[in-house]
Amino acid sequence: MRRAEIVTAFILGLCSLGLMWKSGEAPSWNPDLSRFDNIWMIEGEGPGSGFWPFWLSLIMLLCCIWIAVNWYRQTSPPSQSEEPFLDAYGKKMLLQVGGGLLGFLVAIYFVGFYGGMILFMIYYTRFLGRHGWIAVLSIAFSLTVISFFFFDIAMRIVLPKGYLEPLFIPLYDIFL
Repeated sequence: MRRAEIVTAFILGLCSLGLMWKSGEAPSWNPDLSRFDNIWMIEGEGPGSGFWPFWLSLIMLLCCIWIAVNWYRQTSPPSQSEEPFLDAYGKKMLLQVGGGLLGFLVAIYFVGFYGGMILFMIYYTRFLGRHGWIAVLSIAFSLTVISFFFFDIAMRIVLPKGYLEPLFIPLYDIFL
């Protein structure tokens, strides 16, 4: 457990730094901004395109540093433990959930983000969570519809649709 705690904090810290660097890039639609100009509030527009990713990544980095400090001082229970990180059940669950996430990423190519989300939620809630079909389908479809309206309509962040693109054209005609 002790080694897993510091390795995880280190990897997440590197991811935080990478996200902070990437969020500082000027967006392609506004090349006049220099690096890290878009992580601040832009006069007359509001937060820049990298504002939220940068500051959330900074918070994640600070949390990773705090975990490393606690690891060094051995004040957290995992930093004092010599037990293995994953037992047989933990490894099985990691493979099932990780495999489901990889399947979701592959499905995005074919059926788009929203189709992949439906398939992943069905897999996760029905086959891993063992919930009934009514709950599974209610969760899968409602979460997908809410995500579509949040990202594509409210935030105007168009996510990949894959071969399901024609199903979304009527919704764009209504709302945009």
